[in-house]
Amino acid sequence: METRELRYFVAVAEELHFGRAAQRLGIAQPPLSRAISQLERRLGAALLERTSRTVALTEAGHVLLREARAALDAVEAAGRRTRRAAAGTPQLVLATKAGASGELLAKLLDAYAAEPGAVAVDVQLCGIGEQERWLRDGRADVALLHLPYDSPVGFDTEELTTERQVVVLPAGHSLTVRPHLRMADITGLPDVPLPRWPLRDGGYPPGPGPQIREHSQLYELIALGRTCAVLPESARVHLRRDLVAVPLLDAPTVTTLIAWPPHSHSRAVAGLVRVATRL
Repeated sequence: METRELRYFVAVAEELHFGRAAQRLGIAQPPLSRAISQLERRLGAALLERTSRTVALTEAGHVLLREARAALDAVEAAGRRTRRAAAGTPQLVLATKAGASGELLAKLLDAYAAEPGAVAVDVQLCGIGEQERWLRDGRADVALLHLPYDSPVGFDTEELTTERQVVVLPAGHSLTVRPHLRMADITGLPDVPLPRWPLRDGGYPPGPGPQIREHSQLYELIALGRTCAVLPESARVHLRRDLVAVPLLDAPTVTTLIAWPPHSHSRAVAGLVRVATRL
């Protein structure tokens, strides 16, 4: 299979419409249809169920979509990492979620900078769930991920910290006087419904809570009394005065991982990982 064919298929599979996919790719629809048919013949499998009105993925199509995305990410990652290596100035790109693991990250950067042979670390603050994508497509060499929210599948990882979670509420809310809460206490609150975080496909689950793109937006909406949020306990460190964190007794713990591509032979990555695990 050629990367061109995979890009064509991913466009059709994501749009589920040949016309929109062709427009997205900047090509005419007939050659796109022929390319997909040729790919199906070569694989000996129907990838799409077509009618005059709809296009749907078959089971084989779902598998190829997942594998094609990974393959295209790998090709893109190879190009990006090669260009960075050719730039001549050694550096590491570390992706982390904005507003998460701030204290741990500061300690890690300081400790690594003191190591012999340390290179410059370019910290990229990502939106919610984006650091995993940055690592897969080569924009980052290493990333901080958070279980159970991020997926470590396909990466080498080391566990760094595990912490409990709190619910962050607007100051003055009736629940802030309680010493602790349970998930049942905050699920379905009509005045401050839980926010909706983006899914892996970029969409949002249904529900009454606001759609959240970044932590600064989240904190502003909590302060305005529009939502509450379940966050790792470390969020307390930089919490605004108009927000209050209350411990949650039965929320799942959050584990912070340092992750990197399994095929990486970078000494700089290895050095950063060693420092992180030592901390």
